[in-house]
Amino acid sequence: MKESPDHEDEILDVERHQDPSRNRLTPVVQLPPDVALSVVEALARLVRAAHRTERERPTPDGVLRQAQEFEEGDVFMLEPPFEGYFADRYLMDFYDTAERDICSRMHLHTGLRFVRMMTGPETTIRVSSLSPISVRPATGGWAGPMNTFTDALPGTPAGVHRERHNVIVPPNSWVDMQIPRGVSHQFNAVGPNAVIDSVHPEESIETLREGMSGYRMMAQTIFLAKDKSPASTCADTTAPADTPHP
Repeated sequence: MKESPDHEDEILDVERHQDPSRNRLTPVVQLPPDVALSVVEALARLVRAAHRTERERPTPDGVLRQAQEFEEGDVFMLEPPFEGYFADRYLMDFYDTAERDICSRMHLHTGLRFVRMMTGPETTIRVSSLSPISVRPATGGWAGPMNTFTDALPGTPAGVHRERHNVIVPPNSWVDMQIPRGVSHQFNAVGPNAVIDSVHPEESIETLREGMSGYRMMAQTIFLAKDKSPASTCADTTAPADTPHP
């Protein structure tokens, strides 16, 4: 799927790309604010501790570096792959989009993934795709439907229009998302309290098969935009006034 397996910033033509499938999102549970904050903070502390250790004692060349960075946040590879088990699990401490005034780019991956997104108080996550996101019926204890809307994908080349489909994960919530291989997606957290617990069942196959020089999760990513856009393009939680709801 990638022209150069080691390339960490490979760009795909957004005008021509068509998702081969759709992402599927499952609302799981909503928690009291203090409980949600405790869970998010506990997981985020693991990520932050791993990055402190990496700064103090950098991983030697040729050894798997478990503290890495994504556009959406800092990452700690909690469970790395090994011979005979080609999957991994990582935790992500989301960046606050509004604080950095930068949105992550729409992208896709060379392998499928399973993502659990968790928010705490005063924090939402905007989940986006170039294809409509299938939202499954909520489990018990979920307060009302999730907010969904469409808008225009920012940062496209002149004369190119792509619709972006959005789902808003509310504060103090857990949602699961199944992302098929090659399907576009974009996560942006607005607020300080959000984490991801993600499993990659396939991506590490390519690492071992292609003999990449070290395990870097960004090497399994293909972007659909050359540049990041400002926070104003992903911080809203409702549709623009001139955009009809789907």
